Amino acid sequence: MGLFHFYDIGNTEIYVFDDFMIKQVKEGVFIDKQDVRQLVEIIDKHFKSKKFGFISNRVNSYTINPLTYSEANKIDNLIVFAVITNDAKMRETSEFENKFHNKPFSVFENLSDAIVWINDALKQNNNQTNSTSLKEK
Repeated sequence: MGLFHFYDIGNTEIYVFDDFMIKQVKEGVFIDKQDVRQLVEIIDKHFKSKKFGFISNRVNSYTINPLTYSEANKIDNLIVFAVITNDAKMRETSEFENKFHNKPFSVFENLSDAIVWINDALKQNNNQTNSTSLKEK
Protein backbone atom coordinates (compact mmCIF):
# COMPACT_ATOMS: atom_id res chain seq x y z
CA MET A 1 0.00 0.00 0.00
CA GLY A 2 2.84 2.42 0.59
CA LEU A 3 2.40 6.01 1.66
CA PHE A 4 -0.99 7.51 2.34
CA HIS A 5 -2.56 10.87 3.11
CA PHE A 6 -4.69 11.38 6.21
CA TYR A 7 -7.48 13.92 6.69
CA ASP A 8 -9.54 14.58 9.81
CA ILE A 9 -12.47 16.71 8.65
CA GLY A 10 -14.20 16.90 12.00
CA ASN A 11 -16.77 14.14 11.87
CA THR A 12 -14.82 11.87 9.53
CA GLU A 13 -11.34 10.48 9.06
CA ILE A 14 -10.16 9.85 5.51
CA TYR A 15 -7.16 7.80 4.40
CA VAL A 16 -6.10 8.24 0.77
CA PHE A 17 -3.93 5.59 -0.90
CA ASP A 18 -2.80 5.26 -4.53
CA ASP A 19 -5.92 3.52 -5.88
CA PHE A 20 -8.53 3.85 -3.15
CA MET A 21 -9.64 5.83 -0.16
CA ILE A 22 -11.01 4.77 3.21
CA LYS A 23 -13.61 6.84 5.01
CA GLN A 24 -14.28 6.25 8.69
CA VAL A 25 -17.14 8.28 10.17
CA LYS A 26 -17.15 9.05 13.88
CA GLU A 27 -19.85 7.81 16.27
CA GLY A 28 -23.32 9.38 16.10
CA VAL A 29 -22.66 11.64 13.08
CA PHE A 30 -25.26 12.61 10.46
CA ILE A 31 -23.75 12.71 6.94
CA ASP A 32 -25.31 15.18 4.49
CA LYS A 33 -24.45 16.89 1.19
CA GLN A 34 -21.95 19.27 2.83
CA ASP A 35 -19.89 16.29 3.96
CA VAL A 36 -19.91 14.96 0.39
CA ARG A 37 -18.62 18.29 -0.90
CA GLN A 38 -15.63 18.07 1.43
CA LEU A 39 -15.02 14.51 0.28
CA VAL A 40 -15.18 15.58 -3.38
CA GLU A 41 -12.52 18.23 -2.74
CA ILE A 42 -10.19 15.50 -1.43
CA ILE A 43 -11.07 13.22 -4.35
CA ASP A 44 -10.32 16.00 -6.83
CA LYS A 45 -6.96 16.61 -5.17
CA HIS A 46 -5.81 12.97 -5.26
CA PHE A 47 -7.80 11.27 -8.04
CA LYS A 48 -8.51 14.11 -10.48
CA SER A 49 -7.78 12.07 -13.60
CA LYS A 50 -7.52 8.59 -12.09
CA LYS A 51 -10.06 5.86 -11.42
CA PHE A 52 -10.32 4.72 -7.81
CA GLY A 53 -12.29 2.71 -5.27
CA PHE A 54 -14.00 3.86 -2.08
CA ILE A 55 -14.11 1.95 1.22
CA SER A 56 -16.46 2.87 4.03
CA ASN A 57 -15.06 1.41 7.25
CA ARG A 58 -18.16 1.22 9.43
CA VAL A 59 -16.77 0.75 12.90
CA ASN A 60 -19.12 3.38 14.37
CA SER A 61 -22.85 3.94 14.19
CA TYR A 62 -23.93 6.96 12.12
CA THR A 63 -26.68 8.12 9.78
CA ILE A 64 -26.47 9.06 6.10
CA ASN A 65 -28.95 11.19 4.21
CA PRO A 66 -29.64 8.87 1.21
CA LEU A 67 -29.79 11.90 -1.08
CA THR A 68 -26.02 12.28 -0.67
CA TYR A 69 -25.59 9.27 -2.94
CA SER A 70 -26.85 11.32 -5.89
CA GLU A 71 -23.73 13.46 -5.38
CA ALA A 72 -21.53 10.38 -5.31
CA ASN A 73 -23.09 9.21 -8.59
CA LYS A 74 -21.60 12.30 -10.23
CA ILE A 75 -18.04 11.15 -9.47
CA ASP A 76 -17.29 9.44 -12.79
CA ASN A 77 -13.88 8.12 -11.82
CA LEU A 78 -15.26 6.36 -8.72
CA ILE A 79 -15.42 2.77 -9.96
CA VAL A 80 -16.47 0.66 -6.94
CA PHE A 81 -17.84 1.14 -3.45
CA ALA A 82 -17.02 -1.23 -0.55
CA VAL A 83 -18.25 -1.35 3.03
CA ILE A 84 -16.47 -3.04 5.91
CA THR A 85 -18.59 -4.14 8.85
CA ASN A 86 -19.04 -7.10 11.15
CA ASP A 87 -22.37 -5.82 12.45
CA ALA A 88 -25.51 -7.42 10.95
CA LYS A 89 -27.60 -4.24 11.31
CA MET A 90 -24.91 -2.10 9.64
CA ARG A 91 -24.65 -4.69 6.84
CA GLU A 92 -28.41 -4.50 6.31
CA THR A 93 -28.31 -0.68 6.32
CA SER A 94 -25.42 -0.68 3.83
CA GLU A 95 -27.29 -2.99 1.48
CA PHE A 96 -30.35 -0.68 1.68
CA GLU A 97 -28.18 2.39 0.97
CA ASN A 98 -26.77 0.59 -2.08
CA LYS A 99 -30.12 1.16 -3.81
CA PHE A 100 -29.37 4.91 -3.92
CA HIS A 101 -26.16 4.85 -5.95
CA ASN A 102 -25.10 3.34 -9.26
CA LYS A 103 -21.64 1.97 -8.44
CA PRO A 104 -20.70 -1.70 -8.05
CA PHE A 105 -20.99 -2.44 -4.33
CA SER A 106 -19.98 -5.14 -1.88
CA VAL A 107 -19.82 -5.63 1.90
CA PHE A 108 -16.77 -7.18 3.56
CA GLU A 109 -15.79 -8.20 7.07
CA ASN A 110 -12.20 -7.01 6.76
CA LEU A 111 -10.04 -4.43 5.02
CA SER A 112 -7.84 -6.95 3.19
CA ASP A 113 -10.76 -8.52 1.31
CA ALA A 114 -12.14 -5.08 0.40
CA ILE A 115 -8.77 -3.97 -1.00
CA VAL A 116 -8.38 -7.15 -3.07
CA TRP A 117 -11.89 -6.66 -4.51
CA ILE A 118 -11.20 -3.02 -5.36
CA ASN A 119 -7.85 -3.83 -6.99
CA ASP A 120 -9.50 -6.57 -9.08
CA ALA A 121 -12.31 -4.21 -10.13
CA LEU A 122 -9.85 -1.48 -11.12
CA LYS A 123 -7.78 -3.96 -13.18
CA GLN A 124 -10.92 -5.24 -14.89
CA ASN A 125 -12.07 -1.68 -15.60
CA ASN A 126 -8.64 -0.78 -17.02
CA ASN A 127 -8.68 -3.89 -19.22
CA GLN A 128 -12.14 -2.95 -20.54
CA THR A 129 -11.02 0.61 -21.16
CA ASN A 130 -7.89 -0.57 -22.99
CA SER A 131 -9.95 -3.02 -25.11
CA THR A 132 -12.38 -0.25 -26.05
CA SER A 133 -9.51 2.10 -26.93
CA LEU A 134 -7.93 -0.53 -29.17
CA LYS A 135 -11.25 -1.15 -30.97
CA GLU A 136 -11.68 2.58 -31.59
CA LYS A 137 -8.25 2.84 -33.31
